[in-house]
Amino acid sequence: MKRQYVAVVLIFSAILVLVTTYSLLKKPAAMTTPVYGYRIVNTYPHDSNAFTEGLVYSDGFLYEGTGLNGHSTLRQVEFQTGTVLQSISLPEKYFGEGITIVGDRIYQLTYRSEIGFIYDRTSFSLLGNFTYSTEGWGLTYDGSRLIMSDGSSTLYFLDPSTLENVGQVKVTDGTPVTNLNELEYVNGKVYANVFLTNTIAVIDPSTGRVDSWIDLTGLPGGSHQDINSVLNGIAYESVGGQLFVTGKNWSNLYEIKLVTED
Repeated sequence: MKRQYVAVVLIFSAILVLVTTYSLLKKPAAMTTPVYGYRIVNTYPHDSNAFTEGLVYSDGFLYEGTGLNGHSTLRQVEFQTGTVLQSISLPEKYFGEGITIVGDRIYQLTYRSEIGFIYDRTSFSLLGNFTYSTEGWGLTYDGSRLIMSDGSSTLYFLDPSTLENVGQVKVTDGTPVTNLNELEYVNGKVYANVFLTNTIAVIDPSTGRVDSWIDLTGLPGGSHQDINSVLNGIAYESVGGQLFVTGKNWSNLYEIKLVTED
């Protein structure tokens, strides 16, 4: 009887060890990933009719790609006033998405049409197009490659000359991080809006690992009645280190500084 009791205790103890070990192994890495808050430095006007899908800073101006069929545009914006200085509309059948600038060219994705457009940066004249086999969400440039998101946990790397896929990486923080949306390349990292959240993932593009999170909860944004009126749009001015964020149909553009959360 005693031997049976000891055997039961040993079996129970072994199970307890296995369960505990499994729990530790399954514990999300996000629990220990650093999280940054923010401080608003400046608030600027933003067109509340702009369904922001792409945002990039260049030479004192913001360039913005907007979405929705029949409302998609590429525009140059004076960020201090929100004035649209130049704009071109996409054909109604296209839903505009992320944009980025490479030299004298602007690249713009579309949502489900599997086609992107290339424009002259100065005149906005259409120079050509390219295709891809996924949805198009976010786009940025790391100095040698285009980096693209498609709403999954994957980032794709494209050659800006041939527009061919030259690699990809899965984004994880213990588990895959999905809904990667608008992208911005900042000091060797990819900042990615996570769709339908108030967070930005800061990603190491060489490994796909989320190095940190930016929590923008409480940032005054869009309509609470519209589920799509969410944070989406990151732009970075590398000389002065200005970081801008906005959202779909938001009436404000914010310049923010990151702060360490306690």
